[in-house]
Amino acid sequence: MGWDGDDVAGKMEELFEQQQAAADARANRGTSSVEERARSAKFESLRLSRSRIMTQLANATNPPHRAMLESALNTINDQMAE
Repeated sequence: MGWDGDDVAGKMEELFEQQQAAADARANRGTSSVEERARSAKFESLRLSRSRIMTQLANATNPPHRAMLESALNTINDQMAE
C-alpha cells in the first residue's frame, strides 16, 4: 500500500479548516462547553503530533521506521476524523 502524502495532507488540511471554523464559531458565541473545549484541545494536540510525524516521515529513509511513522500517522488521522 503506497502512501500518497499530498492526498492525505490535503484531506487532513481540509478537515482541520472545517473543525477550526467550527471551533471559532463556538468561541465567538461564548457558549462552548467543557466537552467542546476538551475536544478542541485534543484535536490541537493531535494536529501538532501529526505535524511532527509528517516532518519525521519526510526525512525518514529506513523502511521499518517509515512503516512505523505511517502507522502512527494513520492512527492520528483516524482519531482526527472522529
